Amino acid sequence: MDNPITRAEHEEFRKYMEAENKRLEDENKRQNKRLDALEITVREIGTLTTSVAKLAASMESMLKEQERQGERLETLEGRDGEMWRKVTGYIITAVLGIVLGFIFTRIGM
Repeated sequence: MDNPITRAEHEEFRKYMEAENKRLEDENKRQNKRLDALEITVREIGTLTTSVAKLAASMESMLKEQERQGERLETLEGRDGEMWRKVTGYIITAVLGIVLGFIFTRIGM
């Protein structure tokens, strides 16, 4: 201890350290607020990710259902067209039978 400090120097150093501690404490508070906000944001992103995954699964399910409905619709449309072809076939057969029957009766068979 060659050079002892004076009381005034000590008080000045103490005030400087108190100010520095206050500055660090304020910075810690700011950083804590930023961390809290960041944690909230991360939680929201996690929730959003979960929601997007559920939405994707739902969309996939809807796509499969639409494909099944499309197949059923094609079957129903084909059934109506098939029935119409049968009806017209029967009508043509009946008309042809009548015409042939008329011709054969005129010929005498």
